[in-house]
Amino acid sequence: MLDCQKSRKLGAAVVLFQGVVTALFPQISVKFIKSMIGKNFDNASALEVKPAYRRQLRAVGVGMIAAAGTDLLLQSTEEMDDDLPAADEDDE
Repeated sequence: MLDCQKSRKLGAAVVLFQGVVTALFPQISVKFIKSMIGKNFDNASALEVKPAYRRQLRAVGVGMIAAAGTDLLLQSTEEMDDDLPAADEDDE
């Protein structure tokens, strides 16, 4: 089993990658969604995507980038804090 810290980094990296793809190439997400819908519904390939939906996908992608980037930055800060020696309370 992966270490908890490594798992968090991997999860954040996956979300970051998905956010970049969604923000830059929303048509890839649209194709994926259509294929998933097509498994349960007829004529899903005939669905037409409105421009507002693509803008919403881009916004979701940017949000994913911000959230994952912030998580990765906070994790690196925690690592730096853990590496510092503990301050002695007796040194006054």
